[in-house]
Amino acid sequence: MDIAEVAKQTGVPASTLRFYEKKGLIASLSREGLRRRFASSVLDELALISLGQAAGLSLDEIRSMILPGGAPNIDRSLLAAKADELDALIGRLTAVSYGLRHAADCPAPSHAECPTFQKLLKAAASGALERRWQTPTDKAPRKRAAKPDTSS
Repeated sequence: MDIAEVAKQTGVPASTLRFYEKKGLIASLSREGLRRRFASSVLDELALISLGQAAGLSLDEIRSMILPGGAPNIDRSLLAAKADELDALIGRLTAVSYGLRHAADCPAPSHAECPTFQKLLKAAASGALERRWQTPTDKAPRKRAAKPDTSS
């Protein structure tokens, strides 16, 4: 299939397809004049690239998981490490969201009078919220992140 057809079917601009080819992520079969031609399997390869990018993988990391010819060669340890990184980010964002929601809904007349808000401030100032979510303690995927520990 011609580069224009690949671009039309996938929504990936032709310039990006040429860049991916230059980076070794995809390979064209031939050229007809100046137009590259690709095997139909390029659609699956582009879907794999898109999935990797959505997970936050770099193009180099994605390339390392594509064998010559386009077959996937998934690095499970890299994916587990990326999932751990995402779990930590989710935890940090959940802690921030909890703090914002509490501040927005706090029934205290002033945030200066709210013990929970004061604990959140202390935790943020000491870096406790950041440290709390740096490294997940378990490898299992979390269904729901817990509220941050503000008891210190």
